[in-house]
Amino acid sequence: MADQAKPISPLKNLLAGGFGGMCLVFVGHPLDTVKVRLQTQPPNLPGQPPMYSGTFDCFRKTLMREGIMGLYRGMAAPIIGVTPMFAVCFFGFGLGKKLQQKHPEDVLSYPQLFAAGMLSGVFTTGIMTPGERIKCLLQIQASSGETKYTGALDCAKKLYKEAGIRGIYKGTVLTLMRDIPASGMYFMTYEWLKNIFTPEEKSVNELSVPRILVAGGIAGIFNWAVAIPPDVLKSRFQTAPPGKYPNGFRDVLRELIRNEGITSLYKGFNAVMIRAFPANAACFLGFEVAMKFLNWAMPNL
Repeated sequence: MADQAKPISPLKNLLAGGFGGMCLVFVGHPLDTVKVRLQTQPPNLPGQPPMYSGTFDCFRKTLMREGIMGLYRGMAAPIIGVTPMFAVCFFGFGLGKKLQQKHPEDVLSYPQLFAAGMLSGVFTTGIMTPGERIKCLLQIQASSGETKYTGALDCAKKLYKEAGIRGIYKGTVLTLMRDIPASGMYFMTYEWLKNIFTPEEKSVNELSVPRILVAGGIAGIFNWAVAIPPDVLKSRFQTAPPGKYPNGFRDVLRELIRNEGITSLYKGFNAVMIRAFPANAACFLGFEVAMKFLNWAMPNL
């Protein structure tokens, strides 16, 4: 069972969660670019090799053609969104725990922690969906050779002009399908590993930096093991031309399985897993360090 956190401070969660999210984006964005390009590359024609043969081939070609900045293409949208998103994410998890407690000192079971994590996935969708939509469009346009959007703001303006708010929030249902179960797994795994790594005579709040990194990294791997199939569908759906999939994710799923088989739901698996450990280790370490600093600097905030 997990030790319960101190009472939630929304402002501390905003600052610490935002800092943790920025750490995650900076460390993980290059491989996120690789992941999206692998997931959205067109099927190879008979007798022709695919655009990218795998994770390392995509990484190498992007680096050679576009330089280091090519790997950070589209990072503005997630950076702008991470502060409120991760604040809401960590706040949602804390609120989910609090709602299940009859008394403040109650210790929650792991299924209850999973449910609390699922709530955080609901909370973040409103911020996550437009950021992911813009990020994916910017990431694939460089590999396609077209330059329809000059940046994140230009992309948002054009999407709104073309289809209104629905255009910006295209893929909301798939984002929910990805983030609700994945967030539950994410936070439950992190809490479980923190408890395992904490010596009997010490508090979970005294966990060392290497153990926080390992717990956060493994939690990220478990999160993406659940999230990859709906994430593939989401990337395809969000980057498709208007009207291509009138029945939403069902059409995407049917097309993918018919044309590329069931394994297509795990496109980008290597890139995701290589990225998941360092990015989420950085996120949780950033969050824990920021929270300790805020508790020391502003204990009554």
